Amino acid sequence: MQGEQIPHKMLSQDAFSTWLGIEILECEIGRCRVAMTVRKEMLNSMGKAHGGISYALADTAFGFAANTHGKFAVSIETSINHIEALNEGDYLVAESVIENVKNRLGFNIVEVKRGDELVALFKGVVYRTQKDWE
Repeated sequence: MQGEQIPHKMLSQDAFSTWLGIEILECEIGRCRVAMTVRKEMLNSMGKAHGGISYALADTAFGFAANTHGKFAVSIETSINHIEALNEGDYLVAESVIENVKNRLGFNIVEVKRGDELVALFKGVVYRTQKDWE
């Protein structure tokens, strides 16, 4: 399977990302951009998007980009910095870029933006298995 096709297959099998309303904007080997809109049921008790929402969007971009190399890749460590509060109706775009690829490990940075504004910065490490995407 071609690397840029893998995220589309992954999304078709991902009930959670589908529930979030995530769409793939662009994909190529080592890079993926995804987007979604914050909905009312995603808000916390303060009326802002739950931190897990931007985290999940970034994590999806991360997973999709990491798998474009054709091998099953699974996260082994992730973290996020929440920079700005998010509101209902905000349209978020997350772009994951492989910063460094070793034999079995991949190191990704994901920027989550609302328009041109950086709202979260996610970092992740993936382990690439020997299993091929088919």
